[in-house]
Amino acid sequence: MPTIAVTTWSLEQTAPTDLLPAPAPDGDVRVVRAEVPSPEFSRFLYASVGGDIRWVDRLGWSYARWQEQLERPGVETWVAYDRGTPAGYVELEAQDGGVVEIVYFGLIPAFRGRRIGGHLLSYATARAWDLAERWPDLPPTKRVWLHTCSKDGEHAMANYQRRGFTLFDTKVEEEAEVATPGPWPGAYPG
Repeated sequence: MPTIAVTTWSLEQTAPTDLLPAPAPDGDVRVVRAEVPSPEFSRFLYASVGGDIRWVDRLGWSYARWQEQLERPGVETWVAYDRGTPAGYVELEAQDGGVVEIVYFGLIPAFRGRRIGGHLLSYATARAWDLAERWPDLPPTKRVWLHTCSKDGEHAMANYQRRGFTLFDTKVEEEAEVATPGPWPGAYPG
């Protein structure tokens, strides 16, 4: 199986004041927390956002595995809507010691390039910083981190840095090259 070199960058914020919010985009864009764990909706978001950038690690998850992940304390899904249509999402996950990871972040391809991503990232990062206010059994957030890689969208790294995230680690690894799955089989040529 052919492989490709993939660079993964890890970035962090260590104080809420690190966040440099983006302005809200024009129009009726809203960010809403999906408070009811829904494997169907979360899988739709995952496949629709990541289908053209080779997000494949969760595609084989069972319904029960999705449910288990979504019901974990401190896991939240925040969805951006453009005039009522899902445009993208962020998944936050509380970790030990007051750390919150932005596990997934992205926009459905048709909504990219419209300033929604910077707004969604700003909003979700602020929600990572105040996560313990919604989950009283969790400690206050001391650090928010994420990773992006060379397979992600071309503007991802710049967006994270404009929002105040700083680089703390870089790794290059060979990975199996996989076809672009699309949100459903055959959606994208590849």
